[in-house]
Amino acid sequence: MKVVLDTNVLLISLPHSSPYRSIFNGLRDGAFTLVISNEILSEYEEILSVQTTPEIAQNVIKFILALPNVIEQQVYFRWNLIHVDPDDNKFVDCAIAGGAKYIVTEDKHFNGIKKEEFFSLEVINSDAFVEMILLI
Repeated sequence: MKVVLDTNVLLISLPHSSPYRSIFNGLRDGAFTLVISNEILSEYEEILSVQTTPEIAQNVIKFILALPNVIEQQVYFRWNLIHVDPDDNKFVDCAIAGGAKYIVTEDKHFNGIKKEEFFSLEVINSDAFVEMILLI
C-alpha cells in the first residue's frame, strides 16, 4: 500500500507516547510504502527543525531515506487541485505521480480532492490510518 504522509501526520507519529506512534513504527517495519518528493522532504526537514532541533530533523530525514519501503518520486505535472492552500498541492501531486492509494492528513484543505473521481486516491485521517496499520 503506497501512502503519502502530510507533515502534520509525520510530526504526531514521532513521539514514543503518541497515540499515532504506530504510523512511524509501521513505516519503520515496512507495513506500508511511503511516497515522497524532494519538496515533501524539504518541508519535513523545515518543520521538524522548528518543532524539534535541526539535528533531530536531519536524523529523521536520513532514517526515512534509508528505508527500503520509501519511494522518492519525481513530480513532472502540477494538478493544482487545492486552491485554499496551494502549498499543499505538493502532497497531491506526489501521490498522483507515485500511484499512492492514500494521503494521510489532518488538514481540512485536502477535503476538496475527495470529489475528484479521475484519481483512485483517498484522503484519510490519522485515526483511520492507524486502524488500517493495526489490521496488517
